[in-house]
Amino acid sequence: MIDSTEMAIVDRNAVALGVRETNLMESAGNAVARAVRDLDLDTPEIAVLAGRGNNGGDALTAARFLADLNPTVHLLGHPDRIRSAVTREKYDALQSAEVATNVIRDASALSIGEPEVIIDGVLGTGVSGTPREPERTAIQAINDTEATVISVDVPSGMDVDTGERPGVSVVADQIITFHDTKPGLADHENVTVANIGIPPAAERFTGPGDLQRLTRPTDAHKGDFGRVLVVGGGPYTGAPALAAQAALRAGADLATVLTPEPVADQVQGFSEDLIVRGLPGARIEPTHVSTILEAAADQDVLILGPGLGAADPTREAVGQLLEAYEGKAVVDADAISVVSAVETDASLILTPHRGEFEGLGGESADDRDGWATSAGRVAADLGQTLLLKGPHDVITDGDRTRINRTGNPGMTVGGTGDVLAGVTGATFATLDPVPAAAVAAYLTGMAGDLAAESRNGGLLASDLLGTLPSALGGEQA
Repeated sequence: MIDSTEMAIVDRNAVALGVRETNLMESAGNAVARAVRDLDLDTPEIAVLAGRGNNGGDALTAARFLADLNPTVHLLGHPDRIRSAVTREKYDALQSAEVATNVIRDASALSIGEPEVIIDGVLGTGVSGTPREPERTAIQAINDTEATVISVDVPSGMDVDTGERPGVSVVADQIITFHDTKPGLADHENVTVANIGIPPAAERFTGPGDLQRLTRPTDAHKGDFGRVLVVGGGPYTGAPALAAQAALRAGADLATVLTPEPVADQVQGFSEDLIVRGLPGARIEPTHVSTILEAAADQDVLILGPGLGAADPTREAVGQLLEAYEGKAVVDADAISVVSAVETDASLILTPHRGEFEGLGGESADDRDGWATSAGRVAADLGQTLLLKGPHDVITDGDRTRINRTGNPGMTVGGTGDVLAGVTGATFATLDPVPAAAVAAYLTGMAGDLAAESRNGGLLASDLLGTLPSALGGEQA
């Protein structure tokens, strides 16, 4: 089962894998046309009601496959206002095939007669809320007939994720949905799931479709996209600075660093965009835990680990912090080794490299699938999400597993893990753990690929800070 958001992501990832959108629409339209032919009616009168989105494009394609049965197409709105290039392509093909088409510019002009079969392509899975005109009138017209109604993907007017029907909605006799069933269709009979050629890889591998999770409404306010607190530094200064800057570059609104006082000015010196607060002493210690918890209370995500070091007092502080903390946290570097020994109510994304993963009890493997299986077992045992770094990153919570294939060998340079931790903190601020980790892995790898394009080796972790915005905007290497 797949909801509308995930379906849109999978569609985009399939296109990125080389499956042309026009081919997906051809397969969808053909599936609907087959359903009409399976009714085995003798020269039925067929009406096709098509909106101007991709759902309408599927219906237009079905009409072309049924051209020998002389369907009548009713396009809801002017062709110049068709919303997608591929739907426009299908409309033009329909006209070339000389299929009868009525353009409905005014809802009051809609008259579909008394057809035996109606193909409902008015509204699709990406639409929610009460239908407006002319869609509302079209839905009412469909329901007022005695025709056999076949809906494309979802009955128009239904929220495909919840099954709710705000306002008027189509009462369908049959629903042809694509790739997988949808939550809102779970209780409906006569639902057919059509395979339209989306490969499993579109769900398993991260891709540009995953970036669709990161939306920024025009009426947003400061803080809506995350306040990130980085706890790190002491032995090292660059790591917490890289993580905090990466969080900002990946879309977080604010990044604060808590670090030992002797290095606070050095961390601040990396960027005026950071908020840096010093903690007494040369290392993070148990005496700092209450201060950190207080600071974390009004933050969305805690990033714990960059540059901390592995001194025993620091490890003890990390353990106490995780036992008391109940929010979201990205656990990186030396802090990872503490997780197995503590009980926590926090929601964690762990970002181990393969050596740190084995320290969590993970078993090494000979291939990517083996690493994924091993990571899934560890994630399930911990009850947390893993982002296992490697030539191909593995993201898993033990139930769902994603693989990220962006990135390059130059990213073995020190500091790229700190960048990844920061990006993960930014995405975790607004997303659930597995999607957050998947998007972060994809973004960081793509930033690395974009940075590597202009360099013949010699890649630095700080180079990714400059290319993260391009990766965030969907630019690909």
